[in-house]
Amino acid sequence: MHPFGALLIPELRWDRDHGFSHQQGLIDDALELGVGGFVIANGPKERVAELAASLQQASPHPLLIAANAERGAASALEGGTGLPPFAALGALRDEDVLRRAARLTARELRTAGVTWALAPCADLAVEPANPFIGARALHHDAQRVAEWVVAWIDAAQAEGVLATAMHLPGEGRARSDPAVGPSAIDAPGAGLWGTDLVPFRAAVDAGVATVLASAVSYPRLDTTGAEAACSRVILRELMRDELQFEGLLVAPPPSTAALRVRGDEGEVAAAMLAAGCDLLLAPHDVVGVHEAIERALDAGRLEWEALDASARRRAFWAAWGRGGVLREPTLDEVLWARQVSDTVVHAPRGVFANVGPVVDVILVDDDAPSSRADIAAFAPFLATLQAVGLGPRVVDGPTDEGRGAVCLAVRGAPAPGRGRAGYHTATRARVAELVQQARAARRSVVAVLFGPPALAEELPEVPNVICAWSADRAMQEAAARRLA
Repeated sequence: MHPFGALLIPELRWDRDHGFSHQQGLIDDALELGVGGFVIANGPKERVAELAASLQQASPHPLLIAANAERGAASALEGGTGLPPFAALGALRDEDVLRRAARLTARELRTAGVTWALAPCADLAVEPANPFIGARALHHDAQRVAEWVVAWIDAAQAEGVLATAMHLPGEGRARSDPAVGPSAIDAPGAGLWGTDLVPFRAAVDAGVATVLASAVSYPRLDTTGAEAACSRVILRELMRDELQFEGLLVAPPPSTAALRVRGDEGEVAAAMLAAGCDLLLAPHDVVGVHEAIERALDAGRLEWEALDASARRRAFWAAWGRGGVLREPTLDEVLWARQVSDTVVHAPRGVFANVGPVVDVILVDDDAPSSRADIAAFAPFLATLQAVGLGPRVVDGPTDEGRGAVCLAVRGAPAPGRGRAGYHTATRARVAELVQQARAARRSVVAVLFGPPALAEELPEVPNVICAWSADRAMQEAAARRLA
């Protein structure tokens, strides 16, 4: 077993039919290589807790158990408490909201054996054409984002959960998605220092445990054109030398499309380690990547001393994450999460129209605009409408038989891999047609957008628009409660 196996953090995904059992081969290979931890993607809280405990017991050293936490523990745990996305929390302009959100998230993660939160997003919401940040960014003002990021980090790490400032040095200005292909931000380095980098500088000063590097390139920060995760200038000169960051520099998945111009997973992994990353997040072929690192060491493209330093940093933070007092979330905290979800649902245009005792709901899914929407994708919204006493009736179009406003439930928002910032042209045309039909039937219309408020501008025909920020269960349920 080589110590650089500890630099690999493979991902384990829950499956409805097989649980985690279909991942047993990966788990066995990973533990044999001495990996440094795992990313857990979804799964019931109890099953995740069982898995985390078994992994820790089987490993020769303490593991980092990571999970996405951008929208509360529900981001990774079925049965976890959901929270609004960061942009919605930022819209409340209350630092205490960020602290309470982080505290609740960290406590729920710890009870499931998760010691590392992949949050908060430290990117700025500065580019409306960005196709993948959307509601993940707190705000466009760098100083505000810095203060709120620090509040989140402080609260989470006080509960014994490592926080992660993402995505160094800031992806808010990107106009193309690195999950789809090469992406670059051609902003002056000096300008980035005073804007996009401000939250990361604050996070480092606050003692953040980990920083996740971007797969975007910044040619005016690093003239070689290297992606941030492959840039010695950004990782070593900026983070280690200038900012004196002593935590873990984390690489994005080596299968990320923007990085694959460098070769296969193994070649990308070696390039990110050579640049200064400590950990490799979610490699698909764990054994193949491990072999590629070994070849790069033999060829002199990697330095044993640098990998050993990374392994020691990982060991320190893994041990740190196992300490502290385990605190269960309180009922008050869970109820507060529901209240804050209700609070951020608002009407960026028009009013909360009277939908009547029986709600005619037309489902519009931007991910499949030319076909009939999958009712299952809107299940929390429809079930909550029923629970609050409104009888939802899913229809294909407005008629003159119904009463009250027609509700258009529109799902779709900027997200990694989606490839666009706004709605599909087919979605915009479909909504415009439905509004016209409603007017002909003498019915008013209210659209519930399960995405950020900026999307309302793409549907100018709709007189009443409600913003629910995202299609997560928590926000679907909150939107339904607000319609009651």
